[in-house]
Amino acid sequence: MRNRGLLVYAAAYLAFLYLPVLFLPLFSFNASQYIAFPLTGFTTQWYTALFADTAMLQALSNSLKVGVVTAILSTLLGLLAAKAVTQYRLKGTGTALGFIGLPLFIPDVVLGIALLLLLAAIGFPLSLATVVLGHLCLCTPFALAVLIARFEGFDRSLEEASADLGENGWMTFWRVTFPLMLPGITASLLLTFITSFDEFLIAYFLSGTDATLPVFFWSQLRFPARLPVVLALGALILLASVVLVVLAEVVRNRGVAPDKKTIGA
Repeated sequence: MRNRGLLVYAAAYLAFLYLPVLFLPLFSFNASQYIAFPLTGFTTQWYTALFADTAMLQALSNSLKVGVVTAILSTLLGLLAAKAVTQYRLKGTGTALGFIGLPLFIPDVVLGIALLLLLAAIGFPLSLATVVLGHLCLCTPFALAVLIARFEGFDRSLEEASADLGENGWMTFWRVTFPLMLPGITASLLLTFITSFDEFLIAYFLSGTDATLPVFFWSQLRFPARLPVVLALGALILLASVVLVVLAEVVRNRGVAPDKKTIGA
């Protein structure tokens, strides 16, 4: 009886989370520009209009650029920090990790305003570069968490064996550490890219005239005639996000499995 109640609760919870999301692709094929039941017919005209909308495609391009750069930089910073934290006994490690993770506990609106005031005070112009800086504050803690977990299961004797065979620290990293860390690095890249791509508030304050896609979506919601095209692109992004999340989990689990097998042996 308890298991049945738990199953019902889990099903209701998942339905509450994901059923509203499923309306996004549903209405993107609706022939009417109004979001209401019953549906008036099936059409793909909104997808055709999407690929002819240069402003929306430019916003999509901006988000992709910001997401890729943020993912690479945050993963690089997270990789260096994770290696330092897990492989060296450094003073103040806990304090440093606390400061790195602090943006996760600060409301995005507060963080966005603070960064905007800071950039204005030093005279730094708003652009996609400032959005990347803001997203680095948000994404680096995620990258660090993923990579620390990967380093915790890292067999350091492999690096010691490489050093005994005459390799220097740089070659040991590229030939031993990096291949073993690759699943964690890939998962970090995917996770931080998705986080940056979907982020709205920081981009809203720091983007200037170069709007990212979430900011562009927000501006288009004022025009009902534009809503179906937004829904069409949203449906495509939803599909891509699901694929990336599943891929990140598959890569992360594959990366952890060999360590577990080795420990079990």
